[in-house]
Amino acid sequence: MKSIDLLKTALGVSENASLQLIEDMKNAPLTAPTPAGGNHPHWVLGHITFIEGGLPKILFGEPNPVQHLAPLFAAGTQPDPQGRGYPPYEELIRTFRDLRARNIKTLEQLGEAGLDKPTVSPPPGLEDLLKTAGDTFLVISMHHMTHRGQVADARRAIGRTPMFTPNMR
Repeated sequence: MKSIDLLKTALGVSENASLQLIEDMKNAPLTAPTPAGGNHPHWVLGHITFIEGGLPKILFGEPNPVQHLAPLFAAGTQPDPQGRGYPPYEELIRTFRDLRARNIKTLEQLGEAGLDKPTVSPPPGLEDLLKTAGDTFLVISMHHMTHRGQVADARRAIGRTPMFTPNMR
């Protein structure tokens, strides 16, 4: 198996597994995952959308098309318990899907040989983690799965049972 195929699988799994839970929380998007608060599904969705938009910046130095979301969803921001100023949930889902589709096309254009291409603009402090295009695609897929766990906890907080995610490719 080629590395590019593994990355496509990882990206497919992270998209489908994350959005399955996120879509299930449309009617309770501000549910905190713990009694002490935490990253609720609306913030998680905005955050992974913002991160997804940043991939071309990391790889090529291109602007993030959803940079306007940074004050709400960039690394280091805190979820607003009431979701004040957040774009509509459905809009963020559509935007995430569009950005992911664009990033899959970018991956395909890079091809196997392009996975070793050095990144142009990794975020400060992440230079060692995001050294190459291949590293970046892998880390983004794992990042989104980390936040999927927070949505799973929010679902449990309102009494929903765990979801099995078959056919995640």
